[in-house]
Amino acid sequence: MLTIGQLAATAGVTVRTVRHYHHIGLLPEPERDASGYRRYNAQAAVDLIRIRTLADAGVPLARVDALLHAEPAEFAAAISDIDAELRRKIDRLAENRLRIAELTGGERLVLPPDVVALLERMRGLGVSEQRVLLERDAWILMRALDPRAVPERVREKNAAFDDPETLRVYLACDQAVGWDPRDPRLDALIDDLDAWAVEHERRGSRPGYGELVVSRVSEASPAWQRVVGELARRRGLTHPCASGSEPIR
Repeated sequence: MLTIGQLAATAGVTVRTVRHYHHIGLLPEPERDASGYRRYNAQAAVDLIRIRTLADAGVPLARVDALLHAEPAEFAAAISDIDAELRRKIDRLAENRLRIAELTGGERLVLPPDVVALLERMRGLGVSEQRVLLERDAWILMRALDPRAVPERVREKNAAFDDPETLRVYLACDQAVGWDPRDPRLDALIDDLDAWAVEHERRGSRPGYGELVVSRVSEASPAWQRVVGELARRRGLTHPCASGSEPIR
């Protein structure tokens, strides 16, 4: 006869595990002997080893008892079902690992490859990381509110960066992010943007997400707020997003 500690050691589990199996009804709990101790026979050791083996194989404890008493055919079918469930769980975990790996490049988790490539191009052109992240947020908004517009907008943005003058003005706006809104250099930048906007005036109006996008960009910088507001005032527009000032966008 074995004590609970000896039984646990025989099966390679802890005493706490044996008591847990008693609690959930997997392993019968013997009566206490005259000295007040529970004594376990060889059958208890065999049962505990079988329980541990099934549990270690990934069989849910809720199904172990049925398997312990199943006929060979029933046992094989149940094991097949459990194996299929484990495979599904492994597939889900593998997918989760891929998504977690993508978090190292956060843009890839929420944006299509062509937008991610555009953001990487901006970094290569010397655009500040703060501006790239604001641009990323703008694309997230656009994709949520008008996803069909994204491919065309990517093409337009890449074409804009192909234009040296547009790139120059864009980088100038980027450099102004930390300026004081009263900085006299902003006056020259506003004039530059106004001239650029006249030359590159877009036909038609911007999509409905434009105001959100400009708001997201300009809220990060008082200097940008001044630039957008002044351009809107010069053009006699109600909303800054309609100013056509692409580089600030």
